Amino acid sequence: MANGMVCAPQPEAVEAGAMVLKAGGNAIDAAIATALVQTAVDPFMSGIAGFGELHVVMPKAGVHQCLQFHARAPGAVTPDMWQDKLIAECEDGFGFILEGRINEIGYQSIATPQSLRAYDTALKKWGTMSLGELIQPAIGYLENGWMIRPHVRRFWEQEEPGGRVGHLEYLRGSPATAKIYLNADGSMKPMGGIIKNPDMAKTYRRIAEAGADDFYEGELAAKIVADMEANGGLISAEDLKTTMPQDADVLWTDYRGYQVASSPPPGGGIMVLQMLNILENFDLKAMGHNSPEYIRTVAEAMKISTVDKDNHVGDPRFVDVPVEHLLSKDYAKELADRIKSGVKTHVPRLQKGEDQKETTQLCTVDNQGNCVSMTHSLGMPSGVTTEGLGFVYNGCMGVFDPRPGRTGSLAPGKSRFSSMAPTVVFKNGKPMLLIGAPGGTYIAMGVLQGILNVLDFNMDAQQAVSAPRFSATSDIIEIVNRIPRFVQAELEADGYKFRRYALNFHFAGVHAIRITENGLDGGADPGRDGMAMAV
Repeated sequence: MANGMVCAPQPEAVEAGAMVLKAGGNAIDAAIATALVQTAVDPFMSGIAGFGELHVVMPKAGVHQCLQFHARAPGAVTPDMWQDKLIAECEDGFGFILEGRINEIGYQSIATPQSLRAYDTALKKWGTMSLGELIQPAIGYLENGWMIRPHVRRFWEQEEPGGRVGHLEYLRGSPATAKIYLNADGSMKPMGGIIKNPDMAKTYRRIAEAGADDFYEGELAAKIVADMEANGGLISAEDLKTTMPQDADVLWTDYRGYQVASSPPPGGGIMVLQMLNILENFDLKAMGHNSPEYIRTVAEAMKISTVDKDNHVGDPRFVDVPVEHLLSKDYAKELADRIKSGVKTHVPRLQKGEDQKETTQLCTVDNQGNCVSMTHSLGMPSGVTTEGLGFVYNGCMGVFDPRPGRTGSLAPGKSRFSSMAPTVVFKNGKPMLLIGAPGGTYIAMGVLQGILNVLDFNMDAQQAVSAPRFSATSDIIEIVNRIPRFVQAELEADGYKFRRYALNFHFAGVHAIRITENGLDGGADPGRDGMAMAV
């Protein structure tokens, strides 16, 4: 029987976390080692200048909470600074397209970098090892090189419809970025090619010696601020100095005798829990997995939750989020009755664009029963690397609403909503499922389906994350190519619109660990490059 497990989208990161468990570290140590290697070998999906959510359960210590480290708008922003540049809202509500795409790429797209301080904080609160120890495997990959995996290459090649920048532009975002990730002639390196990043290794060695605070208040901070000032960036020395993760109580709901805990706003756990509340009013198992009635019912719950999120959910320091109402069982029954009556929810959108999904996920369990589910991200990579530092900054400004007076509008120090939903399911007070995903606004939808697959359809973790998924964050139901066309045809006859993708695995990259009486089983989304490893 395994004493622990690590699951993530990158084999290198999983191995680093597993080795920490083998060396006697706990789940928190393993999670941070995994995360740091992720920043090295998947540098456009996550980074020390990113953001995220860490959901930790330590039963013997009586710890259960979220550590939230959401990127915040710099102090220099104003609510109307981009109002006259608005072109479109993305179809699924994840961001806006502006003239010149200044919110997507380049220095003004960068919000406050949160991740490194959060990693350090988590270790000091709950870990047994130091940041200096746990950053060493990442340094090894940066100095010796890591291999370009299929998902990395596919991401670089991706072209976004609807006006978004092609992903190659992230690699061209600054001369320092292009130097690391492109050939001298500007072409992409091949799959299987080796990437070395000595500048980032030097930065990580500095962090190992001087500590995370150097990034926010010391020598590294001075270099970051100087680069921002020289290139019109919004980040100031004060923005860096005041960056700090926040402890947050998890949100709860009951679902068919299970207790489900997930992240509070500005995280996306509230959407997962609301959808579970709605769907508890249906016999999903009797409908059949991915049957027309199942897809219709779950898709309507997705659309309802999306509308409620758009209207009500944001940074609770700036927005009065009606959490109690949104998670009310009575409200959920009203919504379920609406679905049963055949009402189709309309999801308003300004215009049409496309989502971006630059995020990664990890789950860890140790032999003491400690559990971590963490989602961390660059949001949309800014493409910017400060010369000599080696890491890419987040591009989180792209999700703020340029229209003043709205839930997601710009304000100094405000965090954007994120669909991140690292979730833990309990049975009789004990953790039995850790789950989370990268994937923009697809995150909540992927996590929801993974939970339903385990709880309603008795799938193990790998089956649950591998089953065909769909998403409905607009008036269109998006489906993978493994959902039968006869299922689609029946729903089209009822007036639903579809978008079919050529991909067999899509709509978030769900990763999970299931804790059973017989031991641990893990599931890594086949659409990514990762794995689950038992220790």
